[in-house]
Amino acid sequence: MTDGTTDLRRVEIEYCTQCRWLPRAAWLAQELLTTFEAELTELALKPGTGGVFVVRAGGEVVWDRREHGFPEPTAVKRAVRDRVAPGKTLGHSERSR
Repeated sequence: MTDGTTDLRRVEIEYCTQCRWLPRAAWLAQELLTTFEAELTELALKPGTGGVFVVRAGGEVVWDRREHGFPEPTAVKRAVRDRVAPGKTLGHSERSR
């Protein structure tokens, strides 16, 4: 955003270019955009290095591969949902908890 504030509905996926994780990041981005098409204002893919794979929502880390391993889409959807659309149901994936 241009005024220096953080857009709470912006998601960023930072991925390692050295590890060639772009396809994984793009697939996860597609999953998030499909699930939160009305709630998100932006989803960015950010190239990085050093084995990074981090998902941020509203500027806060909601998933870090170094701490949690590679995410299942449902786990990331829950983490993003809790930030950008707390009342939203995730349908059948929510019931399998």
